[in-house]
Amino acid sequence: MIDRRDAVASIVAMFGATLFAPLARAAGIADGGGAGIGAAIPPINTGAPSIAVFTDAQRTLMTALSERVLPTTDTPGAIAAGVPAFIEKLLADWSYPADRVPILVGLDQIDAHSRADFGVPAASATAEQQDRLLTLAMEDRMTGGAAFFHAFRQLVIAGYYTSEIGMTKEREYLPVPGSYDGAYPYSKVNKVFSS
Repeated sequence: MIDRRDAVASIVAMFGATLFAPLARAAGIADGGGAGIGAAIPPINTGAPSIAVFTDAQRTLMTALSERVLPTTDTPGAIAAGVPAFIEKLLADWSYPADRVPILVGLDQIDAHSRADFGVPAASATAEQQDRLLTLAMEDRMTGGAAFFHAFRQLVIAGYYTSEIGMTKEREYLPVPGSYDGAYPYSKVNKVFSS
């Protein structure tokens, strides 16, 4: 069975050179200074976060926005996969205080824009309004928007695709070692395989 650190390491390769530092640490790729780290770091999936990273309002907004990045469709979304808890654990235990700044500033900016543009807190905004707010961040049309969006999107994607739901519901899980079938019909491939 694959553990979450191995899964994170396999997922982070898709983000390339702009990998959010706490994800690199969690995957065992680098510490804060870019040096390689070893197995002395504890597993990412044990215990509650060591500190509270978010205020209650920020946590509620972070949860709502994670579902907008990976919404429930014919497969479960980010909330069902436990992505908000993953994000808080990663930011509490695998980041330095400076690493949290783009996320916290971004959440506060999104909330401020929502209150100014829509007259409601961002967590209470409609899905369409939240999508517009995320687009503003992505296009860097708010203070710290691009830094927030790129880091947040990486956290959501890594959290989702390393969860049990991401591995088994969104992707087709094939335990390794598995059997080889050289004549496997392409028409039977429904999902991306994960191992």
